[in-house]
Amino acid sequence: MPKIKPKIKTFQALKLLDSNKSPRHSWQKKLLSPNWKTCIILSIIGFILFNSKAIAQSNEINVVDLKVGLDTLWVVIASVLVIFMNAGFAMLETGFCRRKNAVNILSKNLVVFAVSTISFWAIGFALMFGDGNGLWGYEGFFLTGADNSPATGDAYQGVYDSLNWTGVPLGAKFLFQVAFAGTAATIVSGAVAERIKFINFFFFSFLLVGFGYPIVGHWIWGGGWLQNLGFYDFAGSTVVHSVGGWCALVGSFILGPRLGKYDEATNQVVMPLPGHNLTIATLGCFILWIGWFGFNPGSTMAVNEDIAHIAVTTNLAAACGGLTAVVTSWLLSSKPDLSLLINGVLSGLVAITAPCAFVNNFAAMIIGAIAGILVVFAVYLFDSIAIDDPVGAVSVHLINGIWGTLAVGLFADPQISGSDGPGGGLFVTGNFEQFQNQLIGIVAVGFMCVVFSFIFWQALRLVFGLRVSPEDEIQGLDLSEHGMEAYSEFMDNNQADSFLDQDDDRFSPN
Repeated sequence: MPKIKPKIKTFQALKLLDSNKSPRHSWQKKLLSPNWKTCIILSIIGFILFNSKAIAQSNEINVVDLKVGLDTLWVVIASVLVIFMNAGFAMLETGFCRRKNAVNILSKNLVVFAVSTISFWAIGFALMFGDGNGLWGYEGFFLTGADNSPATGDAYQGVYDSLNWTGVPLGAKFLFQVAFAGTAATIVSGAVAERIKFINFFFFSFLLVGFGYPIVGHWIWGGGWLQNLGFYDFAGSTVVHSVGGWCALVGSFILGPRLGKYDEATNQVVMPLPGHNLTIATLGCFILWIGWFGFNPGSTMAVNEDIAHIAVTTNLAAACGGLTAVVTSWLLSSKPDLSLLINGVLSGLVAITAPCAFVNNFAAMIIGAIAGILVVFAVYLFDSIAIDDPVGAVSVHLINGIWGTLAVGLFADPQISGSDGPGGGLFVTGNFEQFQNQLIGIVAVGFMCVVFSFIFWQALRLVFGLRVSPEDEIQGLDLSEHGMEAYSEFMDNNQADSFLDQDDDRFSPN
């Protein structure tokens, strides 16, 4: 191993630097003398004391900004989840309908949110949340007007006083509410599927989201007369689902059933028209189930401890709705029906939407379980009176929107809802007043929706004619309305039968 020679020059240099004669060492000694040290310490203390007030104020500002940021992030994420529910509706409705109408249904579910966004931005948001009277708002059209959001309460100054309880920017408020508005219009799509002209659904969606939906919404969420009465709907069993359900019922009634569904003489079901793809329908159900965690918990519009409770009640109701629906269908038809299982889950979600923040877990399970039973009997009922609803939208959204709204008056727990929530439910406190308020709201909203939807549908009938021709309906709306097919390289039924009937050695045993 070679010897390492000492680096004499380096050692001498270090020794020289360490010498008392070094100018640098002399400067350091003066700088670190007791007088200098005292001055430095006093300067640091003075700096800290002088700036302590400014630092405290800065911390307070940062905490406020952090809360606004977190609340805004949560509202935007919840909005995206609700918007993504449009994909769930598209999958569900397409799977429940026949293959020859797949493009038409997908197109309606895609265009409806585009139409809803423009209509709600220009007209609907102002009618729903703008300052006005007990019937509608009349300020803030095109999302304009004074607004100092995210200020809340008395500090808020603007034209949207009904939203001054949430401390997020105006853009976040609009994004969340337009997602709800689009959902109400999407509900109608399934009930009128396979026979309505595309242009009629286009314009009906604009009218519903621009005028009908926001007026009802103003009554309940915008400072209108039902809100002042004491009617409660936390996330939209009535505002969103019942409104969509009533419009779907009126539209389905005016349009009439699909060709071949009923015997015109007896109104008896003569031919089931099953959906072509329950795989994507099931996928749509899962997407909607997940999206509902933006729908209900997101309605807090703030990051707080209520989110977890609402998420749990929402999930419990969905689970119980699915279970009771499949058991009920099993008992009635001797087979567990997948389509009713799907609609049972959705019915539980619809029913818990109004009371999710006001009830305990056991009540949520009861609400969901009853919803699952109701949807099965509702499907059979509407079939028996020749109301043709290909996807069960009326049974899910209208019937269980009503049930969920009534459930607030039955199961609301003051210990959960607090002083800002509804009074105690009939089954919790014995108080009938809250149930009465809920019943009044249901009747008023139902009457309003039937009137304006009937006017809208009849006006469109006069202008465009509501229904496609029998020839177009038999051919399928994909080709007649859009000139394309969802499964363009698949054989149609006649071709498939002809192919399988051929005497081909490939299908013969060796």
